[in-house]
Amino acid sequence: MTSLLALPELHQQAQDLQPDLVKIRRHLHAHPELSGQEQQTAAFVAGSLYQLGLDVQEGVGGAGVVADLGGGPGPSIGLRVDMDALPIEERTGLPFASRRQGLMHACGHDIHTTVGIGVAHLMAPLAHRLPGTLRLLFQPAEEIAQGAGWMVKAGALDGLDAVFGVHVYPPMAAGKVGIRAGTFTATADELIVEIFGESGHGARPHEALDAIWIASQVVTGLQEAVSRRIDPLHPVVISFGQIQGGCAFNVIADRVLLRGTVRCLHPDTHQQLSSWIEEVIQGIVGIHGARSHVSLRSITPSVFNDASQTRCLEKAARAVLGDDNVEHLPQPSLGAEDFAEMLKHVPGCMFRLGVAGPEGCYPLHHGCFNPDERAIATGVEVLTATLLQRFDLPVDHVSP
Repeated sequence: MTSLLALPELHQQAQDLQPDLVKIRRHLHAHPELSGQEQQTAAFVAGSLYQLGLDVQEGVGGAGVVADLGGGPGPSIGLRVDMDALPIEERTGLPFASRRQGLMHACGHDIHTTVGIGVAHLMAPLAHRLPGTLRLLFQPAEEIAQGAGWMVKAGALDGLDAVFGVHVYPPMAAGKVGIRAGTFTATADELIVEIFGESGHGARPHEALDAIWIASQVVTGLQEAVSRRIDPLHPVVISFGQIQGGCAFNVIADRVLLRGTVRCLHPDTHQQLSSWIEEVIQGIVGIHGARSHVSLRSITPSVFNDASQTRCLEKAARAVLGDDNVEHLPQPSLGAEDFAEMLKHVPGCMFRLGVAGPEGCYPLHHGCFNPDERAIATGVEVLTATLLQRFDLPVDHVSP
């Protein structure tokens, strides 16, 4: 196997590029766009890739951007990064904080997109020497778990032999990465519960069926039931994020809508969840004489990291970062990622990119989330080395 880059050269290129990548990340951070609305982000990404001379396709699966480089007869390898933001009010106080009220890159997708652009910068000069094809996939709508499926339907994964992904990880220090083969994330389902009671005067609750009070029993009752009726070795998390009900402060509500998410790691437990949740809810609601309608909709399956692709990524990460900066993750995450939809069609691997600074880092989906930007160069180095390794053109294994 012949190396295209010596490891010190790769490291230096990533470090030299870091100031420009920080500017890109801060621009993206200041201009977040919600899932399915990433037109300006996609245009920025496409423009950056066009400048590198890549073959770019826009509007793939909505606002998705796909760029190919190389084109030899060898393997076709993909790198997927996501671009969308969240409906969260930013509270960081940063000079490059979101300029769009109520929107924020609170899950690190601005970092992911920047890492993808950084990899493009390092790989573009090597395109004519690649024995196969590198496909960069900039995906929309991950936060609503739709974008990966859209891109699959649009043919973005056609012909790929493997695909890699990255996600920031606040519990881990910048400069480190986390690796895990097999189950990497949980399945995710959307839980919708409608509770129907009888309205009445707020002063005479005994003459009504208070749907708000019954809904509160459902929320707490489900949490209690999970702790007592689900095998603790097969964890299940149920969280309600929305509750709607009532029309006036002095009128007892006759209808409440609850919306939440259910996360699960064990396949057998997941199969039983729908009937079990409905049984628990109907029991609670029925005791109080009300009615309910329960719906559990699948959002995305578990991310399952292929063992071979994980070994490839781990080998590359150890080469560029050293053994002390590559950690095996002992447990999967109860978070979810629609990268799983891509892995249903192509073997691949996702890894965790540490983003905690010296004083730590707020968790994902928090208004004060502020990742350490030094992680960008780390992500670029690891993924570039991984892609070269996967093309059987690894960087030289010498100390950085």
